[in-house]
Amino acid sequence: QRRSLAPSQLAKRKAGGEEEEDWHPAPPNQKRRKAGSETESGECYRSPFRKPLAQLTNGPRCLDSSQHEAFIRSILSKPFRIPIPNYKGPTGLRALGIKRAGLRSPLHDPFEEGALVLYEPPLLSAHEQLKIDKDKVPVHVVVDPVLSRVLRPHQREGVKFLWECVTSRRIPGSHGCIMADEMGLGKTLQCITLMWTLLRQSPDCKPEIEKAMVVSPSSLVRNWYNEVEKWLGGRIQPLAIDGGSKEEIDRKLVGFMNQRGVRVPSPILIISYETFRLHAEALQKGSVGLVICDEGHRLKNSENQTYQALNSLNTPRRVLISGTPIQNDLLEYFSLVHFVNSGILGTAQEFKRHFELPILKGRDADASDAERQKGEERLKELISIVNRCLIRRTSDILSKYLPVKIEQVVCCRLTPLQAELYKNFLKQAKPVEELKEGKINVSSLSSITSLKKLCNHPALIYDKCVEEEEGFMGALDLFPAGYSTKSVEPQLSGKMLVLDYILAVTKSTSNDKVVLVSNYTQTLDLFEKLCRNRRYLYVRLDGTMSIKKRAKVVERFNSPSSPEFIFMLSSKAGGCGLNLIGANRLVMFDPDWNPANDEQAMARVWRDGQKKTCYIYRLLSTGTIEEKIFQRQTHKKALSSCVVDEEQDVERHFSLGELKELFTLNETTTSDTHDKIKCRRCVNGHQVRPPPEGSDCTSDLSQWNHCADKRGLQDSVLKAAWDAAVTFTFHHHSHEEQRGIP
Repeated sequence: QRRSLAPSQLAKRKAGGEEEEDWHPAPPNQKRRKAGSETESGECYRSPFRKPLAQLTNGPRCLDSSQHEAFIRSILSKPFRIPIPNYKGPTGLRALGIKRAGLRSPLHDPFEEGALVLYEPPLLSAHEQLKIDKDKVPVHVVVDPVLSRVLRPHQREGVKFLWECVTSRRIPGSHGCIMADEMGLGKTLQCITLMWTLLRQSPDCKPEIEKAMVVSPSSLVRNWYNEVEKWLGGRIQPLAIDGGSKEEIDRKLVGFMNQRGVRVPSPILIISYETFRLHAEALQKGSVGLVICDEGHRLKNSENQTYQALNSLNTPRRVLISGTPIQNDLLEYFSLVHFVNSGILGTAQEFKRHFELPILKGRDADASDAERQKGEERLKELISIVNRCLIRRTSDILSKYLPVKIEQVVCCRLTPLQAELYKNFLKQAKPVEELKEGKINVSSLSSITSLKKLCNHPALIYDKCVEEEEGFMGALDLFPAGYSTKSVEPQLSGKMLVLDYILAVTKSTSNDKVVLVSNYTQTLDLFEKLCRNRRYLYVRLDGTMSIKKRAKVVERFNSPSSPEFIFMLSSKAGGCGLNLIGANRLVMFDPDWNPANDEQAMARVWRDGQKKTCYIYRLLSTGTIEEKIFQRQTHKKALSSCVVDEEQDVERHFSLGELKELFTLNETTTSDTHDKIKCRRCVNGHQVRPPPEGSDCTSDLSQWNHCADKRGLQDSVLKAAWDAAVTFTFHHHSHEEQRGIP
């Protein structure tokens, strides 16, 4: 052992009676030699304080087996001790190691570049920092960088709005909101970001909620599951219920509701409205931190079972997703707002008296100045209240990220057979007499359906003609000799004739894919017959297809390598939420009374990921009930635009009296809708382009509608149909203006 030569240590050793060994360090000018080296005289120089090293052997020590077992038992019998000197903290299973002293820290760095901070704690003075309890200091709430890096500016704004609403920071005491962005703006991603943030952090440095539930249409359950997997990359395991026996579903739901603690295995439940309604009892026994209702306009009627079952859930935080919050009237709008924030607009009777009646009177084309002024005042009051819990952005934002979308309303004239059947029905059924005083009975509704099907194709009402039902007596004689419904004959329907040209030109001149949308499965059957005759490859999605198969069909169609040319879609079964960016042309074959259904269906192709220019064709039969339906849609959308979108000076296109003229046929117009809206783009009532020379069509109906401008002619498909002398006109709308394209 080497001893210190410090004077103090030498004095201690002398006082203790220890003898000092004579040893002196080498002179400064003498080089230091390694231990064990020999001097010039041949002597080996070694330090007297260094002991020789003991030689180690690699062989194992020979121990008796009993000794070895006793040695191992003595090791295992010792209790576990945290290897930190003087540690006196808890030794339970929840934490190992020392607790760090100081202020609490947020889950993610709020000062990182591009960080999305949802909550920033108030700044504390030095005096306040000394007084405050360090275990109660609020921390920043920062969105996970994995998500904030992919959020667009409007989506970042939406996430912050949602978080402030569900945490009661916008309206004290209310924890709900409506995400009313138009289709394609990423509502799903924004809600996934909200759920992930609430499940992981809060200003109190702990999760805000334990569990969340997503209720959606059955066709979107798998889509939600895939979106969670896509954006969170396996960080969370959602529970998606899209089928199974009643016992199996109940067992899964009970297991979900019984989950407790900080780390819940499956904190997100994704379930369809139908399944939720049937198994609501199992979900009402516990509490859920957050409920998200996708396509929330299903809750427009507060009397239906789904609304009441959801409303009875034990959850304060509710988010309702709907790109079309106003579909028919303001009372439905009230139901949605009342669901997320009960009482904010009073009762239904109070809302109707104070808001709905004055606003509707003011919107009528025949309203007096006093009624209009009162309606505007109540409208502003309603908007100021609802805007605190509703966020709405239009699809104009997408024009920065997506290609051009051209939407065209194509008015197709009835064929002679359709016109004769239409007039014959109006004479026999006399539905106008049944609509006196605004009363609509079952017979009137049946007449509406019959006329809509006749506008699609005479084949759809052929069976009624055979059975000579009311309105179709003697109509069988109008059909061509030898007519059979086994084969489709496009020339018997004006809209089917235009569709045939659109498909043929698209197939022969491009590699574009087409989505065909209809409200009736019988019309989809006609599409199938047409595709088989023309040898077009197609897929079909309607109510008969299982939920699991739908996701596979959509994924395959969107693949660039898939050979399918046409995607047939039932607007009732799959018109909401589907992403069909594999196609860039969509034909809306027949209109729906609810404009939201058509808007949802037409937004299937113009979505994130689309690379081509999109063409939307809305086919209407000229002068028929379809134009009346389209006019009613326009009235509803004008109401929505002034209430939800806050647009000013929205034109009052139609009076309520004009909207009741359903059962008429105007054969002397190119477009009844165009005549009523009094288009300001027309020059002296003349069309832009005369009919082609040699056309055998009637003079008026073969011309382009005066709403058509020169940009409409850029659509090669419609131009080719025009050159083939197809009798139709069209109204043109484009999103080019928002992108700065002249």
